Amino acid sequence: MRHAMLLAAFQQRTHVSRCFLEGPVSGILTAVSRGYRKLHGTPAEGVPLWARRAAFLIPLTVLPSGLWRIAQVTFGVPLTKDVDLGQGQLPDWLPMEIYVVILSIVAEGLAFLAVGLVSTWGEVWPRWVPFVAGKPIRPLSAIIPAALGAVALTVTWTMALILSLRGRALDGRQFGDGGWRGSLTHDVGELGWRAWVFVTAYLPLLAWGPLLAAVTYAYAVRRKAFK
Repeated sequence: MRHAMLLAAFQQRTHVSRCFLEGPVSGILTAVSRGYRKLHGTPAEGVPLWARRAAFLIPLTVLPSGLWRIAQVTFGVPLTKDVDLGQGQLPDWLPMEIYVVILSIVAEGLAFLAVGLVSTWGEVWPRWVPFVAGKPIRPLSAIIPAALGAVALTVTWTMALILSLRGRALDGRQFGDGGWRGSLTHDVGELGWRAWVFVTAYLPLLAWGPLLAAVTYAYAVRRKAFK
């Protein structure tokens, strides 16, 4: 009798959970999925699966650092300890809190352009672009900026890593006692959990350039740009 009651209760709970998942949760997941597909656009024909996955991964390599900046500077989350971020060289009319949000959005937008290399909107100008809407995009118009961006990003973030490991700034100044410990102490103020969060947020940026180079190569081959 007791086992039968437990079984009935379990079946009732399972039924409720199923109804919940098939109801509002299912609707939310469907809406998110449709929005995700609409945002990325229609996949172009002949795109290798690895290139599509690499293109979709690129915005995700930029997202953690943007969230870190916004959380730390704009919302005041204590991700650093006794580090004075200051105003830098920003004009007085542009608060650091707003600048960080703008910077993060622009960086994410630039990273998202890689998706165009595996989507139809990377081959034909979208309708909302004035003067050229609906016209084919010349392959080199996408390949050259993407290739230059891939080289610049790879060099920039590789150099940033090397300098960080040596404990030096771009102008040659040494942070503390030097080495990666000096760099992390300068950036976040300590070598505890804040340092791990910082590294986790910024380390994926190293993959931005190589991933973009790979996706650009796949785009050039598919569009037969050099034949």
